[in-house]
Amino acid sequence: QVQLVESGGGLVQAGGSLRLSCAASGRTFSTYAMGWFRQAPGKERVFVAAISRSVGSTNYATSVKGRFTISRDNAKNAVYLQMNSLKPEDTAVYYCAAAGVLSARRDDYRSWGQGTQVTVSS
Repeated sequence: QVQLVESGGGLVQAGGSLRLSCAASGRTFSTYAMGWFRQAPGKERVFVAAISRSVGSTNYATSVKGRFTISRDNAKNAVYLQMNSLKPEDTAVYYCAAAGVLSARRDDYRSWGQGTQVTVSS
């Protein structure tokens, strides 16, 4: 399995931007589809965005479409989440995860990072 470490979270005002990064270990990173999920206090972990192995396809939750962009750099074993026009309801712990196929289903993801906190103030 691949080991994942997120970074880039923090406190930002509504309307601002943050870029999350996820660094992966191992030489098999390019064989995984990658996803971002988030979990707000007292709520379930939900899908945010995903990207295919070869950067050919992406998928977004309706709530973030047009504001967030997922990307990856297989040469650097990294996946990113650019978040623009942030809203207070985007406040959550954000997790990156690796799956065998492009998916929005949490159960399809085998490896998870420890998460990074994003807080959006109003």
